[in-house]
Amino acid sequence: MESPERRCLKSKNEQLMFFLLKGTILSLPEPVELTKCVFADSLVTISEGGRDLGRFCVSMEFAHRAHQPCVLLHAQSQGAIDDSPCGTTVTGEWGPCLTFLHMNILATPGPCLHGALSKNFFFSQFLPIVLIIDHSYTCYEEVTRDSVSYSMTALRGLVTEGSNFLLMRLLALRKKIPEHMTCISFDQKLRISLEQEQMEIEGETVEVFGVERIVHSVDESPTTWQCYFLADGHLASRLQVGSPVTMRLLQLPSQKEEGIHTPYDKIPLVWEEDIQMRSKFLDRKEELKADHASYLRAHPEIRALISDFLQFLLLKKPNDVFQFAREYFLPFTSNTSLDT
Repeated sequence: MESPERRCLKSKNEQLMFFLLKGTILSLPEPVELTKCVFADSLVTISEGGRDLGRFCVSMEFAHRAHQPCVLLHAQSQGAIDDSPCGTTVTGEWGPCLTFLHMNILATPGPCLHGALSKNFFFSQFLPIVLIIDHSYTCYEEVTRDSVSYSMTALRGLVTEGSNFLLMRLLALRKKIPEHMTCISFDQKLRISLEQEQMEIEGETVEVFGVERIVHSVDESPTTWQCYFLADGHLASRLQVGSPVTMRLLQLPSQKEEGIHTPYDKIPLVWEEDIQMRSKFLDRKEELKADHASYLRAHPEIRALISDFLQFLLLKKPNDVFQFAREYFLPFTSNTSLDT
């Protein structure tokens, strides 16, 4: 009898299953293998001179979307370019069979302090076989928007930016890169394995497994990323070839007993430094202020009532302000006495 995980491969979304890599190229992970990919990594960004420039965090967890189980990814990079803060936040969701559901990329380039770059990946509500990418760039008050769409047949081999993190964790756990593995993306095409190397972390020499990722672009020169993973899939190092900075793991993950899941320490939520959360907070704040102002304009008696109360309060200067307020507003209520 087929398991639910295998049966779901026959669904209408099979073409976009996992990373669109099927069969002999990359098999769907078993539930136990997928569970091993659910953890958090935290690295620091260090310059060639050893200066701490920021941090890079990526976490995966099991969650729910529209009352259905899914895998949730959150990755965030924070740093500075020419002393101007910059960062990128990636969030993504995949269904029970790792069918792609949604992904969002939000970035703040260093040169424009008031700038934001956003990419939103989702399926069309009317045509589920069409993937839509909304792209927008904001600098000060100028907003540039664009939108493109692709049919699933044109996306065979797609590895999205969010899927890339989960893919590399699986490859690191398997310690094997499928031969002639070629992927497509909107800016990605090729991934090749690096030789196993040794790294020193906390004074201990450990074996790491490397994956090299070449990102091709129509308008710019290709960029190469090299990521090294520990035997358990934890990210140990991440660097862009030619860049003066490197992201490194400072502390080895604690060893866990086999078969026993121990919760990882929670990463403090500093929402002020999260680009997306701060943006939502400011939008909600302005929305509430506008709503309150509209309500006060519709009810001018509120200001008059409060003004009269404060004026009377300052004239009387009572010791018990609460009792004074109770007696002052008592006539505005019905069927209420001082003894209740």
